[in-house]
Amino acid sequence: MSNGLYRADEFKDNCGFGLMAHMEGQASHGVLTKAIEALACMTHRGGIAADGKTGDGCGLLMQMPRGFMRAAAKAEMGAELAENFAVGMVFLSQEAALADKARSVMNAELAAQGLEVAGWRVVPTDTECLGPIAKETLPRIEQVLVNVSDKSERELAVALFVARRKAEIAMNDDPDFYICSLSDRVISYKGLMMPVDLPVFYKDLADETLETAVVTYHQRFSTNTAPRWPLAQPFRFLAHNGEINTIEGNRNWARARASKFQTPLIPNLDELQPIVNTTGSDSSSMDNMIEFLLVGGIDLYRAVRMIIPPAWQNVDTMDAELRAFYEYNSMHMEPWDGPAGMVMTDGRYAVCMLDRNGLRPSRWVMTKDGMICTASEIGVFSYEPSDIVAQGRVGPGQILAIDTQTGDVLHTQDVDNRLKKAQPYKQWLKENTLRLENTMNLTEESKSFPEMSVEEVKTHMKMFNVSYEERDQVIRPLGESAMEAVGSMGDDKPMAVLSEQIRSPYDYFRQQFAQVTNPPIDPLREAIVMSLETCLGREQNVFEETADHARRVVLTMPVLSASKFIRIRDNDVPGFEPQVIDLNYDPAQMSLEQAIVSVCDQAEAAVRADKALIILSDKAIEKGKLPVHAAMATGAVHHRLIDTGLRTDANIIVETGTARDPHHFAVLFGFGATAVYPYLAYRVLTDLCRTGELAMEPLQSHENYRKGIDKGLFKILSKMGISTIASYR
Repeated sequence: MSNGLYRADEFKDNCGFGLMAHMEGQASHGVLTKAIEALACMTHRGGIAADGKTGDGCGLLMQMPRGFMRAAAKAEMGAELAENFAVGMVFLSQEAALADKARSVMNAELAAQGLEVAGWRVVPTDTECLGPIAKETLPRIEQVLVNVSDKSERELAVALFVARRKAEIAMNDDPDFYICSLSDRVISYKGLMMPVDLPVFYKDLADETLETAVVTYHQRFSTNTAPRWPLAQPFRFLAHNGEINTIEGNRNWARARASKFQTPLIPNLDELQPIVNTTGSDSSSMDNMIEFLLVGGIDLYRAVRMIIPPAWQNVDTMDAELRAFYEYNSMHMEPWDGPAGMVMTDGRYAVCMLDRNGLRPSRWVMTKDGMICTASEIGVFSYEPSDIVAQGRVGPGQILAIDTQTGDVLHTQDVDNRLKKAQPYKQWLKENTLRLENTMNLTEESKSFPEMSVEEVKTHMKMFNVSYEERDQVIRPLGESAMEAVGSMGDDKPMAVLSEQIRSPYDYFRQQFAQVTNPPIDPLREAIVMSLETCLGREQNVFEETADHARRVVLTMPVLSASKFIRIRDNDVPGFEPQVIDLNYDPAQMSLEQAIVSVCDQAEAAVRADKALIILSDKAIEKGKLPVHAAMATGAVHHRLIDTGLRTDANIIVETGTARDPHHFAVLFGFGATAVYPYLAYRVLTDLCRTGELAMEPLQSHENYRKGIDKGLFKILSKMGISTIASYR
């Protein structure tokens, strides 16, 4: 599967999902049968292969059926399970040697965590219900039974997590090895069959002695990839309907934050990296992150609200304390953005939530017998209308949670009230956060804008390849009307790689767009969900909550005016120390590659010297020197800092003459820049005002230009279905 243009990191899907639970936590086989009935009712939401029997994947994640597992272990293996035990559902290779190796690795890693393996149970299956495609890739399916003696609930969760990660790393070369679940609280049954055949294939599910109180279920529709057994959902914690459009950035930032992830519960975290997979589906990566946050000690509700927050930046009616909670947490974790409907359970809590756009349906109903069901549509299991106690839908950014231990049903407001009172977030932000607002008037702005002679402007325009066409048809309309010029559809320019003209590196990149089941956002009518708010300063450990975590500089937009840039460049505030790195080099003394390495070395040294703001500048051009292109420098520095574990200790600010239209800015932000100061675009606008081609004050044209770039960035984000610049970066 690694041949040609296939990319293993592009798994995405769109599906039917839901949960079935008894609100008082009363376990019964009826809960399971209702869940399977509901799943079968959503068969039309899943993909079916040409053989008519192989599904794209479906499955269940349920509260551990403890009585059933004890009885099965005793009857089939003669094994006695301890009072406290865990079960792992494992896919193994059909090759006996590889399967034996996987078992021995699992046994060793579990033993290393002080856990005793009671044995391996072969899960009873009936392969006759599978289609030929599913049979070809069918793994061995076994359960590892683990006895636990002297560990607390949290210690056990950590031990199982560490054992699983180390086993996965050791078995990385075996494509068939996959641990569906390894827990004392939940167990997973999933595969490439039709939903109606789940209890036929897995005989356990048809056994009436198997009783549970919570079941999440999922029917997969794979939008752009081949179905695989491990990618069937639910995963170890959640089932997800939608597509995470920001998945590449989320995965990269999870890697960049590896040095910041510190929790006393998981002491040797470096041995378990990467925490978030880079080749599974987008949903599996999000499951990795949520599971890691929970095992590391973060509250369930804070974890899910940190990863998928509702729209809060532009909601004027939001409670101030609640807004403070979201702003505080946004400083250290970007949203995992895209259409998302999720259900999840840890065995006690059952949770359903939607992303800020609410583009995936989720209906819920409570009945008199204590059942609650959420699903992609209403009427997925049998009940009389007279049995309904309450019903509704989970709206954009909303959450519905059931605590099966206490019987509490928590709606969005209940969860939000808990979260906002956990810490004095509002006070911390007030005392520590610095805000660079648009407070300066044009007179003050003019003092910040140093003059440049006409000849200097021409020299810079020639150096950075600003043509008359770009000056007149790109920059001038932005400064004049605060909007990009309107043109006909289509792009008749030759591809940059084939062009006879010298083309900017920006031209070699194309903007992605949302497709298949993933609608773009309307940046005009849905502006409430979109934001360009940007933070500067060092990130902190998400597993801790302190006042120091709020010590960031907040920008309303990442395109800087002259005054904001100078305030940032010349600041002497502790914790925000700047370091300017000149991108110009002498080609007679070094090659472009050597110049890029030199820039990276300077940036790394600056961050190690506690500089928090790395300013990459190509402004100081000289005769005989050439500038390293800003996009190259930004990407190189970004990855050097990731590789050295320093990325979250600094921000990259770019002072460049290369960025003139929204696409240029988008490339820089996509490469890791936090903010950009487009000094040459401002110079060109000032020159247009001087010649009378723009009939306005120069600084007014600068302000219009920034507004136009912001609109262009919103358009680019919205085409990809992304709401915030933090997720895009």
